[in-house]
Amino acid sequence: MFKALTYGLLSSLFFSSTFILNREMATASYAWQWTAALRFLIMLPLLALLLSRNQAYRPVLQSVRANLSSWVLWSCVGFGFYVPLCYAASFGPAWLIAGALQITIPAGALLTPLFLAPSVVNGELRQVRHKIPIKLLLTALLIMLGVGLMLVHEATSVSFLTVLAIVLPVGVAAFAYPLGSRKILFKHGHNLNTLQRVFGMTLCSMPVWLCLAGFELGQNQLPPLEQIFQSSIVALFSGIIATLLLFEAANLVKHNLSQLAVIEATQAGEVVFTLLGGVLFFHDGVPDLFACLGIALVLIGMVINSLVVRK
Repeated sequence: MFKALTYGLLSSLFFSSTFILNREMATASYAWQWTAALRFLIMLPLLALLLSRNQAYRPVLQSVRANLSSWVLWSCVGFGFYVPLCYAASFGPAWLIAGALQITIPAGALLTPLFLAPSVVNGELRQVRHKIPIKLLLTALLIMLGVGLMLVHEATSVSFLTVLAIVLPVGVAAFAYPLGSRKILFKHGHNLNTLQRVFGMTLCSMPVWLCLAGFELGQNQLPPLEQIFQSSIVALFSGIIATLLLFEAANLVKHNLSQLAVIEATQAGEVVFTLLGGVLFFHDGVPDLFACLGIALVLIGMVINSLVVRK
């Protein structure tokens, strides 16, 4: 479990680059459609190159051919979370979007009844539909309280409509990502490693990215070189490194849905890293007392999550 937690925290560090760079591209008035599409269009050949050794992509293609509709549906849901995330970047600062995305934490717990997991019942191994883990949900809400405190001071400088324009699309993203990722993991991930699953989901989510790119091309809008460069960084740091770390963490605990919810809760670290990144690299204001208290609650909540699972 410690190894999985470490991977989860490291993934949140690399994921934080998404919020910072997406906001940079939004303030430069770059089209959010290109911001979303470029990340995955760049990721696909990189992943294919990583899997080219020993033709490791073949099992993925075989699984996709055998279950095409399922792969496409849940890949578009799981990775399609990035569409509302990029849209929201046009309305508010990185810290607010990173904070709103932490709805993923209780979302992961609420989604638990939608999945079956192996459990021993009367001496027999059966697939059982688990209930919502109440203790984990309560600690997830503690993390959410910490996130709220981190945002309370900053949010006073942003209009309510702006906050709503961020929270609603990011709320959709917060449920879409764990839902799609878990569906692929449990339905088709048994004989695939982490890299293969990410490649399969990237490949099968191409309809979303090609539609966005086609829309922009139809408007005679090409992405500037700076946007391509920044999207490449997001693709490498967030799309490949962070995603692989998070998927590998989920793979280590995939037979325990409560532990899986804890791994998803480590993504609260994105808020901390986004705040620190903004201060160090973009000279954002230093977090005030409320923000520091919020950071402390986030970290305490993550520790309590780990202790509850170990118990």
